[in-house]
Amino acid sequence: QVQLVESGGGLVQAGDSLRLSCAASGRTFSTFVMGWFRQAPGKEREFVAAITGPRERTYYAGSVQGRFTISRDKNTLYLQMNSLKPEDTGVYYCAASASVSSYSAARSYDYWGEGTRVTVSS
Repeated sequence: QVQLVESGGGLVQAGDSLRLSCAASGRTFSTFVMGWFRQAPGKEREFVAAITGPRERTYYAGSVQGRFTISRDKNTLYLQMNSLKPEDTGVYYCAASASVSSYSAARSYDYWGEGTRVTVSS
């Protein structure tokens, strides 16, 4: 059974940093595309970042480019978030798929975690 479990969320102040983790289990994810999405209150889920399998190519939303870094180590996915802003507040979800038609489209991903909440105060 595939499981994705996020951790590392919390309440921080603007300008602070957080590191999210996603532990993947149930199969080998080394060749999977893995990504982070987030959902703010009252808004749709949006793409944050993605990383491909063996070559580890990375893709970022424009709003986080230069501040967030996605990485992976075996079956764990990370999101290092620096210079956090109040608009980064939301529930952050880990996602995975063997292949995707679009890195930024939530519908492309087959597996999802339950999410971890990030709140950035001003």
